[in-house]
Amino acid sequence: MVLCCRVYHLAKTWHGGRVLSKKTNMKKRIGFCLAMMTAVVVQAQKPVSWNYNAKKISDKVYELHLKATIEDGWHLYAQQQPENFIGTATTIRFSKHPLLVFEGKIKEIGKLEKSREESLDIESWQYNNEVDFVQRVTLKNNVKTNISGSIEFQVCTDEMCLQPAVVNFSIALE
Repeated sequence: MVLCCRVYHLAKTWHGGRVLSKKTNMKKRIGFCLAMMTAVVVQAQKPVSWNYNAKKISDKVYELHLKATIEDGWHLYAQQQPENFIGTATTIRFSKHPLLVFEGKIKEIGKLEKSREESLDIESWQYNNEVDFVQRVTLKNNVKTNISGSIEFQVCTDEMCLQPAVVNFSIALE
């Protein structure tokens, strides 16, 4: 709370430092501090944990697994969404790699739920609990290498959504 009040004084200085009545000033301080504490709590939430690995299928063929484990009460949006979707769909980007050939599209393994918000006339396709994103790749040569990339995703509850997030990953192919 002390830090919040110091931040409030800095913000007041930056915005002209107008003198208000003590009652109005105290209400603004409390409101500002509550907003700051709420923002910190929301930012600190990480309701999704990611696990990355490669499964060797044959001599030069691998499945890349990017598994999201989602906390109870939260959902993660799928890669594909209906036209009237308003959130951020999950997007997986692999870095270019001269030794790899990507086979097909990224598959989603999990229980896909289709949700509809009648009052807003919007739909979303999402996963609760967990989803495994799987991409099959073939090595051009028998070598050990890594594949890296990023995942952009958004998670929500029935009451709120967090800002979209990006995580980077690197997976060894051995």
